[in-house]
Amino acid sequence: MAYLITKKEAERAVLVGIATGSTSLEKENEYLDELAFLTETAGAVAVKRFIQKLDLPNGKYYIGSGKLDEVKTYVTAEKIDMVVFDDELGPAQLRNLEKELNCKILDRTTLILDIFAKHARTAHARAQVELAQYQYLLPRLTRMWTHLGKQRGGVGMRGPGEKEIETDRRVIHDKITLLRAKLAEIDKQKVTQRKNRVAMVRVALVGYTNVGKSTIMNLVSKSDVLAENKLFATLDTTVRKVVIGNLPFLISDTVGFIRKLPHSLVESFKSTLDEVRESDILLHVVDISHPDFEEQMEVVRQTLDEIGVADKKVIVVFNKIDAYTYEVKDPDDLAPVTKRNYSLEDLKKMWYAKENAPCIFISAARKENVEAFREMLYGEVKKMHLTRYPYDKLLYEDAWTSESGF
Repeated sequence: MAYLITKKEAERAVLVGIATGSTSLEKENEYLDELAFLTETAGAVAVKRFIQKLDLPNGKYYIGSGKLDEVKTYVTAEKIDMVVFDDELGPAQLRNLEKELNCKILDRTTLILDIFAKHARTAHARAQVELAQYQYLLPRLTRMWTHLGKQRGGVGMRGPGEKEIETDRRVIHDKITLLRAKLAEIDKQKVTQRKNRVAMVRVALVGYTNVGKSTIMNLVSKSDVLAENKLFATLDTTVRKVVIGNLPFLISDTVGFIRKLPHSLVESFKSTLDEVRESDILLHVVDISHPDFEEQMEVVRQTLDEIGVADKKVIVVFNKIDAYTYEVKDPDDLAPVTKRNYSLEDLKKMWYAKENAPCIFISAARKENVEAFREMLYGEVKKMHLTRYPYDKLLYEDAWTSESGF
């Protein structure tokens, strides 16, 4: 007898966001583009989005009652599996929305935690994600313990590994304590490893998620770090030794940042971010083809400031120049020029003039302008190295070779 094996259909999701304060409906729609990408990375598909303009989120339902009725009508008629909100919801909001919409309710934090759980490969990363999940679940025990028993997995349900949801808050506190102790022990090991590498200059790749950090890592170090067109494809910090022109240094690939990154994740990934804190040079990778790349740069800068590394030496690497597009403005059009009308050459002139840090434009995927990038990186690493070992100056004056490096 032949059996037909069918692929499980992806869960269908509705996205909901609000434009508060000076945020325009157009800008919130761009934010929902990112939420849709998060949803896709988690394994679901976004089929509809709802946006409402509000001064402040509604305390009971996040959105107004009229918009809630509109969402409810669509969810019921189309038999939607889940509704995803573009902000972190409070326990009461989650409970009220579940009761009204009668389907799975996820917020942005749950979705990001779910993706992290999906992509965690090592015991270290899994422990970090598990800690963040328990910290998120703790204030939501009443709602979660009541409803998760009848849910059957899927997006947003990659929990910390329990087959049955425990009802005892003390048990969760105990698990958090154990995870913190486990991570503290791992942190000690990581500190020892970093101390053993202190002699060499250390370079860390930082940037918004999905900007091409892992591709650049592979290009520089000739390694095989996972590089996918998905958000948070890389969670575990990878460190490689690189030699350019007889000058050795270390380069590390780190977890990407994102708008509204949950604070619990920042805390949980403290040891991972220590690679950034203890680096000598930061390669801030930017996706120049993204329409909101400047806003993404600001998110990264704010996150770097939060973890106390805003004063590090930075090289800005504008990646994906091969994917950059712009709208040619009609000379007869009297409307003001916008950033969408800037050519790549216009952006280069602008950023070379305004950026205090060294910057360069490349395509890591197509290896465009990588030789100039290589020279810039070598020059900055050499400067840093000679501040520590000034007697090595003669050694590196003629050490540039085309054979080594990338």
